[in-house]
Amino acid sequence: MSRRVDGWHAVRAVIGPFECMPASPCLQARLTSLLLDVEIFSCKTFSTLGRRRKAPRYAEGMSTGVAGLDRFYSIIPAGGIGSRLWPLSRADAPKFLHDLTGSGSSLLRATWDRLAPLSGPDRVMVVTGRAHRAAVEAQLPELSDANIVLESEPKDSTAAIGLAAAILRRREPDVIVGSFAADHVIADVRGFRRAVTQAVAAADAGYIVTIGIAPTEPAVGFGYIQCGGPLQIDGAADALLVESFVEKPDLATAKKYLEDDTHLWNGGMFVARADVLLARIGESDPTLLAGLEALADAWDDPAARGPAVDRIWPGLTKIAIDYTVAEPAAAAGRLAVIPGTFDWDDVGDFASIAKLHSGGRSSDLAILGENARVLSDSSSGIVVSQTNRIISLIGVRDIVVVDTPDALLVTTSQNAQRVKSVVDALKLSGRTDVL
Repeated sequence: MSRRVDGWHAVRAVIGPFECMPASPCLQARLTSLLLDVEIFSCKTFSTLGRRRKAPRYAEGMSTGVAGLDRFYSIIPAGGIGSRLWPLSRADAPKFLHDLTGSGSSLLRATWDRLAPLSGPDRVMVVTGRAHRAAVEAQLPELSDANIVLESEPKDSTAAIGLAAAILRRREPDVIVGSFAADHVIADVRGFRRAVTQAVAAADAGYIVTIGIAPTEPAVGFGYIQCGGPLQIDGAADALLVESFVEKPDLATAKKYLEDDTHLWNGGMFVARADVLLARIGESDPTLLAGLEALADAWDDPAARGPAVDRIWPGLTKIAIDYTVAEPAAAAGRLAVIPGTFDWDDVGDFASIAKLHSGGRSSDLAILGENARVLSDSSSGIVVSQTNRIISLIGVRDIVVVDTPDALLVTTSQNAQRVKSVVDALKLSGRTDVL
């Protein structure tokens, strides 16, 4: 008989060490949200990954009375090839198009299903590459033609999110937009939606808002958000002022951040009024904003759109929104953060996928592939197979094996981040046929 841990015991386990000491505003917000989740989690197990769910029933947006939620529009940037997941993820089949959790849904589909009940399925815009249009539309049959934005080439997050915001502002001048990556994994959907709802309220008050993730380890692969004091915003009880954005730290600094209760991971989620977001882009890079505005002017005219994209898009600055929006907004005291207490994984490498399938147990072997044929003896890690070959593992720990028809990767979980260097080497050698 399996032992079940209910939500109250889980919350007590988190709160226990802090009961007799003052908590930082960042920690207080996290614990408050956890307490609100007691009833939710006490009725179900924590892990829902790998379980097939019924198709969601969408409303036309949640009617919670939260300021701004009726004007909220979701944006899903679906770009990048996920080079640390090569050879599974390729230019023509990037990671957001794959089911990496065993749920039966791709990461893109799961992202849509999290957001559509918040904004309504007719208020979700996807920004993706021209080469991925057919695959995206096949996975998201609800997506209307007006809500798919096609990039002629990758230009990073400022251009992708900024163009979507500029298009939507022309359609609805007072729209509030939220950007959420297509390739992240979040099992606690209810906790996620609660955080987004608060972010919308804070955005309606004029802030650029991000959702921070409570760190669970001293990760050096993420940026960090330094939390300040609480903001008194109706509908956003957990909102905190952001003191600063911190680039990916070294291990010693990351350990300090984990201990001090004032730092959250930067999960790359941003919510803002479209006019506020675009004004911030314009302050950072007026030329970039001018290009985005010119594209938005032409976007809803089918005859003008293509020529405008071909003329303007290649010349846009390629830069992340962290640099053009988040960091300047933090410096100006106009960036807020909602501490997210939900689980989150950016599925950045094969070690992350192994954790998702093993529940964090390093002794387990995760196997992905409909026809995978794996024999294992005293081995752990992950095997991804897209062939009919038999893969035998004997006495190897934390191994990563990815077997595809034209490429084989063998490494370890500890070196999973270095897979990107293989992709870089293949590009330099001209072997792009396997990318």
